Amino acid sequence: MAVIEWAEPEDAGEILTVQRAAYVSEAQLYGDPFIPPLVESAGQVRKAVETGAVLLAREGTRVVGAVRGRMSGTTCLVGRLVVAPDAQGRGTGGALLAALHDEMASALAFDLFTGHLSEGNLRLYRRHGYRETHRERMSDHLTLVHMRRQV
Repeated sequence: MAVIEWAEPEDAGEILTVQRAAYVSEAQLYGDPFIPPLVESAGQVRKAVETGAVLLAREGTRVVGAVRGRMSGTTCLVGRLVVAPDAQGRGTGGALLAALHDEMASALAFDLFTGHLSEGNLRLYRRHGYRETHRERMSDHLTLVHMRRQV
């Protein structure tokens, strides 16, 4: 099982590598190789680590997952929950999400979004208490499903 810990700025490159690997399947699912997680730079990831809450999952010395949280008022905005493809299906994503909920204990709600075709993501979020609030059509191929977890 992976160890969950706070990310450090020097982890940005490894986080980005995992993020890109994890989002390739999403890009294929939606037919868009330029989704934001795939074009984000290491500098942008580093800034996220420096300015928000970024947790990572480590197996030995290898980063196998990460998640971001940022407070907006009393709501934690959850983003970029990623798990390396070869480490998926072992509970790492759920462990990262649960750890973020614990770390951001002052939040009264947690908000996130995912694509409408991302059934695995939707199942994971529902298991962790998220409920759909609305949908936002972005293009012919993509509708974002916005979800909230009330504390």
